[in-house]
Amino acid sequence: MASTGTRGILVPGAIDARFTLTRHAPCAELAEIVERYWIVRWMLAAPHAQETLPHPNVNVVVGTHQPGVHGPRRRRFLADLEGVGWVVGAKIKPGAFRAFVDAPMVELAERTWPVGHVFPRLAAEVAAAERDEDRIARFEAVLCSARPALDDDMREANRIVALAQAEPSIARVAELAVRARMPVRAMERLFRTHVGVTPKWVVRRYRVHEAAERVARGDGVEWSQLANELGYADQSHLIRDFKAQIGRTPAQYASECSAAAMRRGQSGTLGDLDGRPGPDRHRTQRCAR
Repeated sequence: MASTGTRGILVPGAIDARFTLTRHAPCAELAEIVERYWIVRWMLAAPHAQETLPHPNVNVVVGTHQPGVHGPRRRRFLADLEGVGWVVGAKIKPGAFRAFVDAPMVELAERTWPVGHVFPRLAAEVAAAERDEDRIARFEAVLCSARPALDDDMREANRIVALAQAEPSIARVAELAVRARMPVRAMERLFRTHVGVTPKWVVRRYRVHEAAERVARGDGVEWSQLANELGYADQSHLIRDFKAQIGRTPAQYASECSAAAMRRGQSGTLGDLDGRPGPDRHRTQRCAR
């Protein structure tokens, strides 16, 4: 699924106030492999540290900040932005990146490989373009030229992760296995090879994503009710899991999100640095061959 929301971006009120984020849908030929492309651009008078709570995806990143093939990250990811810069990334669907490399995905978890290790021409091709549309088109051309076919196991990994994401009320691996119609051990082996993180990690991450998203929206969260909805034993279990993954309590995170939203309202938006509006533009095109 190609979400246009801010799930996984911590304190999303910084978008537009500190940096711009645009998302772009992949072409039809890559729709089974690429979840979306994303572009972040910034022009900062003072440094800004932006945190994300990663999804179980590989991100292929080109640009002025931390380029590389980033494997799934279990912990929060911190981007220290300063000055003027840009990055273009492809968020690869869980299970799909295994088609590009001859190694189990667990070997890429918590690691970053040089882009040229997998896509030798990509960084130069994208950096040579000046407009966002041209950068995405060149990105797609390289991925299309390298595009392998997905096998049934890769598609199955995608399907099971998508199920956990769509239904954060799934609280246990055994429950996910029943819904996925696969034995637990077989699912764990599948994830080790094709996703890089465990099913248990995926279940925990998507439940906390759901809780954090509600807080960031400014919803009046009733924590005992939400704990029940997400399958926690009680409110205290949810709060402990939230703090373990996000690094602050729900109350602290809510205060931080509220302050960021207020700053955003006071400062207006950066807009796109090339003068075009919006943070969420979508496109679908055929791959340039």
